[in-house]
Amino acid sequence: MDTSTLPAAIELIRLADPSQSVTVRLRSPEPTLESLGVRYYDAEAVVTSGFVNGTVYLGFDSEDLSDWGRLLNAIEENEQEADFDDPFTADWPRSGRTAYLRIIADDPYTVEVHDGPSTQIVVSVPLDMSEEWIAESRKRLADARAALGVDTEDHYDTRL
Repeated sequence: MDTSTLPAAIELIRLADPSQSVTVRLRSPEPTLESLGVRYYDAEAVVTSGFVNGTVYLGFDSEDLSDWGRLLNAIEENEQEADFDDPFTADWPRSGRTAYLRIIADDPYTVEVHDGPSTQIVVSVPLDMSEEWIAESRKRLADARAALGVDTEDHYDTRL
């Protein structure tokens, strides 16, 4: 076995259209730290487009996985109400600790990648996402949780 090659990356988030994307992939399935039952992971946010390509460090914890599930539910609920006068906006993971994504559920969707604590650069990526993106995101989240050995039960009454 070649020990110089990394195992297949776990892609937690993939928000994409045919020409550009924003993904979050884990650097390792092993937590970098575990404290009081919370696991901390190193990941990277990757922007790919014909205009700009970039990668920034993004850290999250096992609780943030539940937050991502709740965020998907909130976006889906917002889509059903179809109120684009005041678009739904949310950050993941919560801003301030690390780079983060700001998701703006508008037409088109916009995903901003914020490198707030470091360079303070923001990249804004408009995306014409398919109707299946939420179902695909839930599957990707379930797969990531299984690979990380993180409890798959969501606790919808906490955080967010």
